[in-house]
Amino acid sequence: MLDKDIFPWLKNDRQPTDIEVSRAATIVADRLCGNLADPIIRNAQEQRQLSTIRNWLENRGYSYIETGSGLQFDQLNPGSFSFRMNISVKQPKGSKQINIPIDTIIMPFNSQVGELPLLIEAKSAGDYTNTNKRRKEEAIKINQLRNTYGKSVNFILFLCGYFDSGYLGYEAAEGIDWIWEHRIDDLALFGV
Repeated sequence: MLDKDIFPWLKNDRQPTDIEVSRAATIVADRLCGNLADPIIRNAQEQRQLSTIRNWLENRGYSYIETGSGLQFDQLNPGSFSFRMNISVKQPKGSKQINIPIDTIIMPFNSQVGELPLLIEAKSAGDYTNTNKRRKEEAIKINQLRNTYGKSVNFILFLCGYFDSGYLGYEAAEGIDWIWEHRIDDLALFGV
């Protein structure tokens, strides 16, 4: 399972040179650091994104509802929002239900009785390669939500960082729209 491009001496069953050992150690150390640091950075970026959303909403008169208050996502009053709420969805091909986390739930001021709130996933990426590994996560979520609550589910992404046309095209094909963090005022386009 060793990468013989990183450890080329293994191909020929020979002793490595000092340069090869140094190069391999540098690559392994870089990958280890990235593996440890990437989730920390992503979590910090997500916290910053949620803080940005909260400030934007509160400046427009929205009220924050603490998660864990027992309120379900479809019971929010108009003009309120919450973070990291679990939503119960049906599993495909069965009656089993699971909870999926949603980063932000917003019930716009002009919401009518029975309307579902706007659901937002905060996504950040430090490079293009990571987004392609994660793009199916949102497609799975939107399909689970639609299978449970119907086509009227309004689910968007709040993006920051490197998201290329391949990622955006994949999400658009699933019917998922997005706004960029640096254009947060575009939330108004979704009735917020």
